[in-house]
Amino acid sequence: MTQRKNYKKTLIACYLGFITQAITANFTPLLFLTFRNSYGISLERIAMIPMIFYLTQLLVDLGATKFADAIGYRVCVVASQALSAAGLILMAFLPDILPDPFAGIIVSVVLYAIGSGLVEVLVSPIVEACPFENKAGVMSFLHSFYCWGTVGVVLFSTIFFAIFGTASWRILTLIWAAVPLINVFNFVFCPIERLVEDGEGMRIGKLLRHPLFWLMIVLMICAGASEAAMAQWASAFTESALGVSKVVGDLAGPCLFAALMGITRVVYGFFSEKLNLAKVMLGCGVLCVSCYLAASLSPIPVISLIGCALCGLSVGMMWPGTISISAKKCPKGGTAMFAFLALAGDLGATISPAMVGGIADALGDDLKAGLIFAVLFPAVMVVGLVLLVLKFGGNDRSPQ
Repeated sequence: MTQRKNYKKTLIACYLGFITQAITANFTPLLFLTFRNSYGISLERIAMIPMIFYLTQLLVDLGATKFADAIGYRVCVVASQALSAAGLILMAFLPDILPDPFAGIIVSVVLYAIGSGLVEVLVSPIVEACPFENKAGVMSFLHSFYCWGTVGVVLFSTIFFAIFGTASWRILTLIWAAVPLINVFNFVFCPIERLVEDGEGMRIGKLLRHPLFWLMIVLMICAGASEAAMAQWASAFTESALGVSKVVGDLAGPCLFAALMGITRVVYGFFSEKLNLAKVMLGCGVLCVSCYLAASLSPIPVISLIGCALCGLSVGMMWPGTISISAKKCPKGGTAMFAFLALAGDLGATISPAMVGGIADALGDDLKAGLIFAVLFPAVMVVGLVLLVLKFGGNDRSPQ
């Protein structure tokens, strides 16, 4: 008798994959001031760390359009966890070993950024290829684990540093490295299916000529930008708007933002079969525009904070929703489509925080002024979703 495959193991591995990505994206920024004080690294050089992290992810996203199918999902996703673990482990030792501590940090960041990029490209198609019913709901649950990972990293790290002090950061780094290290074995043994069979997937050239594909790319850029602009500046915005400490700013800003984003994804996962995903996303886009306007224009600090927090609620379905609609409308898009979507999302997430910071700096460190320009991204998303519903029929599958 053929043994039935247990795809719950695949889901657990993918959940931990997104938690790993949350660790690599959110833990090192908590150490920026520690790096400055311990190694004498200037803030100008430290500011290069997130830029190098996201640039590396972008390059991996782009490269994955070519190599992921050729090498195979399992090899690539196991490598993603191994590289993430290696980067975090080296982070604890390399800055003290190399003559230039900053070089040690960058080598570590590049390694786990490659792992993070592979997670972003591969985990969604791995789950999409599993024979689950209600794929949109499953995808929404899946992406909620990035949010819970972010909340966990901020909360646990804050508590750890409060008890043991920031001088113990190397121990905490090794603790976080255990997550991808354990997950290597999960991905080695869980069942993994191909998204499309050999020869059945769309060629990249045909994919790039598909009008719907470019609409989804625009939506993905806006999704990444709408999420990252507020997420990256939430702590600083909360501190400046309410005049609170950094610890309170971290908890009330990015931590609350991530928690509400995760709640949106979980709630949609429960009720997805009864909801039209495109219309849900349209409502979220309108709410996101309102949140950015409230945060940037309100003279009352508490309303600005509410706008900041509810923005997390509003962006929750943008990224996973775009992936789900793309997979449903373009079922033969294959790994290349997922890689291009990840590339577009990362591109938006790279551009928008830099734009907010640049405009705020040009206008005399006025962060509210910077954020008001970011309303462009959810506004464009609303227009794109209206076009999707009217021209391509919302959730209905389009002809290939």
